[in-house]
Amino acid sequence: MAGDLPRRTYGPDLRRADPRLSTRGQFSAEGRKNPRDRSAGSGHSTANPASWKHCDGSVSVRRPQFVFSAILAASVLAGPAHAADLVSFITPGADEALRTTLQNASLSREAGAAKSPNAQDLFASARADYARLLGVLYDQGYYSGTISIRIDGHEAAAIAPMDAPARIGQIELTIEPGPRFVFSQAAIAPVAPGTQLPKDYRIGATARSGLIVEAATAGVAGWREAGHAKAAVAGQKIIADHRANTLAADVTLAPGPVVHFGDLHTSGNKRLRSKRLVEIAGFPAGEKYAPEKMDKVRTRLRRTGIFSSVTLTEADKLGPDNSLDVELAVVEEKLRRMGAGAEIASSDGLTLNGYWLHRNLFGGGEKLRIDAEIAGVGGATGGTDYTLGARLDRPATFTPDTSAFVVSEITKTYEEDYDERAFTLGFGLSHIFNDRLTGESAVEYQWSEVNDNSGRTIFRQVAFPNTLTWDNRDVAANATKGYYGMVTLTPFVGLGDTGSGAQLKGDFRAYKGFGTDNRFVLAGRAQIGGVFGPSLATTPRDYLFYSGGGGTVRGQPYESLGVDELEGGTLRTGGTRFLGVSGELRAGITDTIGLVAFYDAGFISAGDYFSGGEWQSGAGLGLRYNTPIGPIRLDIAAPVSGSTGDGAQIYLGIGQAF
Repeated sequence: MAGDLPRRTYGPDLRRADPRLSTRGQFSAEGRKNPRDRSAGSGHSTANPASWKHCDGSVSVRRPQFVFSAILAASVLAGPAHAADLVSFITPGADEALRTTLQNASLSREAGAAKSPNAQDLFASARADYARLLGVLYDQGYYSGTISIRIDGHEAAAIAPMDAPARIGQIELTIEPGPRFVFSQAAIAPVAPGTQLPKDYRIGATARSGLIVEAATAGVAGWREAGHAKAAVAGQKIIADHRANTLAADVTLAPGPVVHFGDLHTSGNKRLRSKRLVEIAGFPAGEKYAPEKMDKVRTRLRRTGIFSSVTLTEADKLGPDNSLDVELAVVEEKLRRMGAGAEIASSDGLTLNGYWLHRNLFGGGEKLRIDAEIAGVGGATGGTDYTLGARLDRPATFTPDTSAFVVSEITKTYEEDYDERAFTLGFGLSHIFNDRLTGESAVEYQWSEVNDNSGRTIFRQVAFPNTLTWDNRDVAANATKGYYGMVTLTPFVGLGDTGSGAQLKGDFRAYKGFGTDNRFVLAGRAQIGGVFGPSLATTPRDYLFYSGGGGTVRGQPYESLGVDELEGGTLRTGGTRFLGVSGELRAGITDTIGLVAFYDAGFISAGDYFSGGEWQSGAGLGLRYNTPIGPIRLDIAAPVSGSTGDGAQIYLGIGQAF
């Protein structure tokens, strides 16, 4: 390019993007005046040894390596001033977007906006702004920019730290970006197969410095994903041609050898046994290195809830046969945790629930959770219901992603049509297939005593519940996109007079956000249920389905829709078939306030779907107030169709309805 013109090393350091990236290379400017010529460009002084000059004469500053003790002793508060009066921003040739980006990056502007600006802070911010603003220009593709920061008429970089002013009346920042550069070369090699480089790292595209870092980071990541754990940047050569306004970038990668995992060294666990810590982590010792395997180890440890912090650190050097040891450091959470919740509806009454949790019961990561609920307090139908349940989970049973559990529950229910006492005891396994898909299978003994118009009935059965859950929602309590699906199939074998068969339940939800920041969300839900095999009279009551209330059809009384198929139509029970659909339009009015319009419908039958049964529906409006734990929900709904209710219903709780 320029041949004999002087070159100077400056520019972006790829190590800032990733500590694994080592760099050896140069960033050169061609076609410009000698940077040591003090008469060049604007003539800003370079007398201060802590500063250096661009080829056009503008000044940039290296970080001082000494403590400003004299400044700390001599500085006094500057007199009060508005930021607009104290700090002025001049950006000739910059568009509005670039000007805004520069202003947002300026420490001087931030320090000047303080209620009582401090001279020491202003001076330090002004000197630091050279590097910050230069970085912004580079990131936007401007490599011929000039930066002048004048404090009361004196260039900040030319003021020695020992001579810092005690008072500052005016800071003037002048940034001329110059022309925008494009890539004349955008090279990186060698690259692992399948590596996805930034699409704008190409000849002719704007030569943003960040793209070079992104390309280098992607190149190293590509090799690491291929098993080369110690891949790094071996060199970089970046040359700016100021005559043609182009930038040539050439990055060289060093893949290193293929690596396999070595040993896992643990620390930080106090109550959890080290052997169990290793089992829960599921560290893939001896396997080929892959970053996603490290991620799985972190995920397994974090989802136990035992740890407040999990850190995995790769060894700096490889061991024998290119093995890579890993250090695992954990910080344990408090052993116990408690929580509570509440929900109220005009017909359903008040529901109170709470739980007590122990994270590490026997020192092996066992989690004991006890749940209690009181429901239907002050409700319009039935009476007050009570539930007490306990579940003990042991992680990393058989595989690192499989947990074993024991579960038990006692309930006492007072419904409008019957009263029930029930007991359940079971054990099973749950497995996490991936971040979205989980499954659970169990064996349970279930006993219940039902009192209704026909008298007292005992139901006993051995059940085999199996559940699959898919969840890719962005936020479970307030989703704006994604899908959720849960399917439960429970075959059961009746004992005594209880029938045998299977129950099927499904719950499917979808969310679609649109508008700025997903201010509007369309949410839909479909539910399905069915009992197959036994007669209606020999089916356990809690296996049957009702419609109405907050979980199915808002605006209709709780469990108001069932069937009258027993005792000549004089005994009302739940149905063996259920369908439910719900739709919501959610609109964000402010960042914290939202409105919702919704429609729900439900179908119950003792025979087939869509025939021999009855539909009910309801609609209404809701108010949402967003909080860190989820939106507070207030819904008001009324019946639209069906003969099961009239008048408005009110629902209040935490989290969206679905």
